[in-house]
Amino acid sequence: MKLIVFGATGGVGQHFVRLAVEAGHDVTAFARTPEKLQTQGVNIIQGNAFDAKAVADAIVGHDAVISCVGSSTGMKRSHELEQMGHAIADGMEKAGVKRLVYCASAGVEKEIPGIMGKMMMAMLANPLADHRNALNYYKTKDIVYTIARPMGLKDTPFNPNYMEAFEGVPKGSNSIPRESVAHFMLKALTDSKYENASVGLAG
Repeated sequence: MKLIVFGATGGVGQHFVRLAVEAGHDVTAFARTPEKLQTQGVNIIQGNAFDAKAVADAIVGHDAVISCVGSSTGMKRSHELEQMGHAIADGMEKAGVKRLVYCASAGVEKEIPGIMGKMMMAMLANPLADHRNALNYYKTKDIVYTIARPMGLKDTPFNPNYMEAFEGVPKGSNSIPRESVAHFMLKALTDSKYENASVGLAG
């Protein structure tokens, strides 16, 4: 498949690009700072995901969009993810691209249980709201989406035994390696059971 990856130079994005290239996909990385990419054999488009025209032009000719974008504002209130989501969703619509795999975060559906879950979601309230607004806009479009909702992201080695939950979050772990999230996103891309699904990830 011809894939375009937004957020390709981030923690999950770097792993996704490498795994997708290794799997034989034709991968384009849309990035402000493409020199950060560590994988060879990638098509590169240097650009800003806030630039709606640049995003729309870049999406043309691809089979699917992968979004690993993050906010630059940390825990502060922001609309960055929403703004990038609008640009990408509108670009997909113009290009006739229907498939999206989006990396959000556990808590985006207010689904983490218990007191610790409430504390975590309160701490992440601003970025979660930004993700939520972006996802709500994507869902107004005629697209087939998969939403990954990982628990706390770690830079530990790949765990092939990570857990999935179509409702809520998996029990037994409050974190997951970034490479495991990327592995799930690539797997979900071509498996129909993940179409129009939101999946919690941990392990």
